[in-house]
Amino acid sequence: MPACIHCFVSGRVQGVWFRAHTQKQAQQLDLKGWVRNLDDGRVEVFACGDEEPLERFHLWLQQGPELAIVEACSREPADWQEFSGFVIR
Repeated sequence: MPACIHCFVSGRVQGVWFRAHTQKQAQQLDLKGWVRNLDDGRVEVFACGDEEPLERFHLWLQQGPELAIVEACSREPADWQEFSGFVIR
């Protein structure tokens, strides 16, 4: 069943290729949406797709790429939106 999630990731998540790795992970899981850096040092993620891949994606966000240190990863359900791919904003 398709769903969307809206996440905010904090910790050492900027300057460690977090967005590029997030995009790659989302594409491997066939998720659509976007990722962007925020001025306060967090990373914001909006992803849509099937529930099981979204669960795997959220688990990955809690760890992040090798150089990241994720301190927190919030997750909220979001209304469905159509995207053609997963992009870095």
